[in-house]
Amino acid sequence: MKNQKRIAILTGGGDCPGINAVIRAVAKKAIYEKGMEVIGIEDGYHGLVNNQYRPLTYDDVSGILTSGGTILGTSKTANPYRYAVRKGRRLEFKDLSKTAIENLKKLGVSCLVCIGGDGTLGIAHRLFEDGIPIVGVPKTIDNDLRGTDITFGFDSAVWIATEGIDRIHTTAQSHHRIMIIEVMGHKAGWIALHAGVAGGGDIILIPEIPYDVNIIAKKVKERNKKGRRFSIVVVAEGVRPKGGDIVIQRIVKESTDPIRLGGVGFVLGEQIEKITELETRTVVMGHLQRGGSPTPFDRVLATQLGSKAVDMMENEEFGYMVGVSGNTLASVSLQVVAEGTKTVPLDHPLIKAARSVGTCFGD
Repeated sequence: MKNQKRIAILTGGGDCPGINAVIRAVAKKAIYEKGMEVIGIEDGYHGLVNNQYRPLTYDDVSGILTSGGTILGTSKTANPYRYAVRKGRRLEFKDLSKTAIENLKKLGVSCLVCIGGDGTLGIAHRLFEDGIPIVGVPKTIDNDLRGTDITFGFDSAVWIATEGIDRIHTTAQSHHRIMIIEVMGHKAGWIALHAGVAGGGDIILIPEIPYDVNIIAKKVKERNKKGRRFSIVVVAEGVRPKGGDIVIQRIVKESTDPIRLGGVGFVLGEQIEKITELETRTVVMGHLQRGGSPTPFDRVLATQLGSKAVDMMENEEFGYMVGVSGNTLASVSLQVVAEGTKTVPLDHPLIKAARSVGTCFGD
């Protein structure tokens, strides 16, 4: 490691606030403290397959701490082991991992830093098994990565979702409506739970707890009888009714995660309005949760994670991700990350706290 001074950085999956802060921390420490050369792989794993990259200098990463998105670009569809190739109207999938690995070896990098969620880091784990030195950094607004208490991007997303709920709250009160706020959360309800509690949601629906629309309607009616002529319903996009299924917006065949959710808020709104005969409106927060400047918490966390990643590279802790455990940073095997989604435990203290103040979870 000490004899090879070139490293590469890649960002994959959905964008979120704080990615640039990690890129900045990794590159600046690598250049300033370790005297390394830094290469930025463009557009996630597309860049590895198509040999798209650019050098990152100290000046290139200055002034990006507060910027949203990623200066390197990203992709939710690129997977070297199942790379989508169009042949006319037909879509084919090819294993181009050997091409990606060869391109990386030609660059002469001693380590590839992969910044991403379970999809990105799952692919990173496979690349490591195929001989590429990898260090991972946990990124996802959903906070659903195993091996870490928290991911950067989550705090920012919760802030944005909470602000949305706060603004909807006054409209709900003024018009005596049931307002449904749909937030992200495919398999895990961390955003809905935290933003719902922070925003005073009367009903919070998360994927981990299948809901009964009649119980939701009963809660709304009870509030109405007590003179509370509005209700706030915070719902994660991946929720499902008891005995039912998720609402799928569309299928993206070339994606590593082809299912695109969205619209459960509208389905639920129609059902609640029909049962209660109370006016119901739905707002989908969508990609607003991903955009904009990171919160101070995420800027600090991203800087710490990036700095730790460089230390792990120098110590040749390859095949590991920087994880957060309590108040300390730890090295976590990418094998742990690849094992699945970190969901909200049903006995989570925040669920218990919310229930204790009368919040309904639809069960």
